[in-house]
Formats: sequence, structure tokens, C-alpha cells
Amino acid sequence: MTAATLMPDILLLNANTDHDMTDRMVVQARRLHSQCRGATVTQGANYISDEASMQVAARSVTLFVEGLKAAQQPDALIVACFGDPAVRDLRARFRFPVVGLAEASCVAAFRSAGRFGIVTGGSKWPPLLHDLVSEIGLASWLSGIYALDQTGDQIARDRGNARAAIRSAVAQAEADGAEAVILGGAGLIGFAKELEPSVGVPLLDSVDCAVKRAVALVN
Repeated sequence: MTAATLMPDILLLNANTDHDMTDRMVVQARRLHSQCRGATVTQGANYISDEASMQVAARSVTLFVEGLKAAQQPDALIVACFGDPAVRDLRARFRFPVVGLAEASCVAAFRSAGRFGIVTGGSKWPPLLHDLVSEIGLASWLSGIYALDQTGDQIARDRGNARAAIRSAVAQAEADGAEAVILGGAGLIGFAKELEPSVGVPLLDSVDCAVKRAVALVN
């Protein structure tokens, strides 16, 4: 923790190479925890959208964390990609807590509501996320994964046209029995707070869930 504030130092590491995305996530994270700093991997996809780019991201995240000097190591690390690349491996190797967006969100949704759904951007995500939710042990509580046609970066660039698609996906999740819905991934940050008043279930922002989890693990 920093000597000046005694607040946990949280490092949010963007597993995509898009620096603007890192900046947006840090702004979102600092609304909950001011002592959050951002970093961006230097190799890999501008926006992770399939299994191949996820595997590259896992290597890039690992190399970045391995390269941190002792003074640069945080009190907790958030791997900021909804596929949680390298999270389990890093947990086994480093002393500080390592948090993934997807795992933190799924656990938060389960604890707060029970049955939950996931809305995210990109048609190739459902198989990857089904595997991840199964690894967490929450597959029986998942109503479904509702993937939008647009990828997360496309959603972030065209928020106006994405709203209707997100509302429709949330409505389908609710119809399938979800009692809370995760809006997963960097491209969907900010939509949970904006859209929750107009839908019938609580909406969880994946970055918010990860920040809360990271701070709780340190404290």
C-alpha cells in the first residue's frame, strides 16, 4: 500500500494493446478506487476476439508481469480482459492477488443474485466463456452467454447503436431466468449504470466487479 494514502495500489493491466481502452478502464476503476494505475501489454491483438488472440494475450500478460521490478509490483493485479488470460498461472507464481474480470463478475453475480447471464461483444466468445464459467464452478447457475454481433471495440466506438442490442440481450437473459446480468468486457464499461434503470434485472459492470474484488482481497 502507498505510504501517503494507506490505500491498496491496484494495477489494471490491459491484455489488449489498445491504450485508449486502458485509459477508459482506469477512469472507470478510479470511480471506485482512486489508487488504481493502468498499464498495457506491448504484444498481441488490439482487441482480443478469439481463442488465438487470447493465447497470445496470456503470453504477453505473463511476460509483462514477470518484467515488473519489486518496487513496481502492486498490492493486487487486475488482468483486464474478460477471458482472464494467464490469471490462474500468475496466482500460482506471485505473492499479490490476481483478479480476472470474468471470474470476479461471475462470483459477484452469483453471490448477489444466484442465477446470472453474461452479455458480451463478439460471436466467438461463448465457447471460451462457457469453459471459464465451468472452471469457476458456476456453470449450473448460468442462464446463458449472449454475444452481440459487434466486438467490444466496435461497441465502444459506436455506443449509440449498441444500446438497443444490449437491451435485447439482457431481455433474453431475463427471459431465460437470469436474476442478474453481467455486461462483460472493456467495450461495455459504463453501460451497466446507464441501462439498469430501463431493464428488469441488476446489471454488473465487469471492471467494477474486478476492482471491488481486488480491494477486498488486499484488505
